[in-house]
Amino acid sequence: MTTTVDAPAAGTAAAVQGCGATVWLTGLPSAGKTTIATALAERLRAEGHRVEILDGDEIREFLSRGLSFTRQDRDTNIQRIGFVAELLASNGVKVLAPVIAPYADSRAAVASRHGQQGTAYLEVHVATPVEVCSERDVKGLYAKQAAGEISGLTGVDDPYEAPASPDLRIEAHTQTVDESAAALHALLTERGLA
Repeated sequence: MTTTVDAPAAGTAAAVQGCGATVWLTGLPSAGKTTIATALAERLRAEGHRVEILDGDEIREFLSRGLSFTRQDRDTNIQRIGFVAELLASNGVKVLAPVIAPYADSRAAVASRHGQQGTAYLEVHVATPVEVCSERDVKGLYAKQAAGEISGLTGVDDPYEAPASPDLRIEAHTQTVDESAAALHALLTERGLA
């Protein structure tokens, strides 16, 4: 379930810059979520927007330390990120959240919270296939899973529920980072958020 809140009517650049929103980038480990978010953040900042990236790994370290990777703890982690994202977005920040968020019901709860608060929320699926992600293996997780050092790797031995109808699906393995960020920027512009 994706909740979309209309931005203010076309007006000054300052009004658009001051309009907050959460852009939730979901996808498998090593799909390119953080890389795309970083490229988009640079572009938005250059245009005068206030931007924060809520990276899933950083949140795990600083806000959700001690949580395991059980379904319940993953949901708790997602709800914490969603709360912080909505809080920032409701105060005029463009929040980019590159977070795996493997379960559809967890993402739906975050979208619902934004909708209840009247805060714009966009769900973006970075749809890089697991075969490509395992070749990239940015953090060595796929190698550790293959060696039996870890279990519960999303998309391999733990489920990933891909969004059925995201606001945007990015095939990051078939285009450059700049092209992916540009597609996302175009969506924000279309929605009156950039």
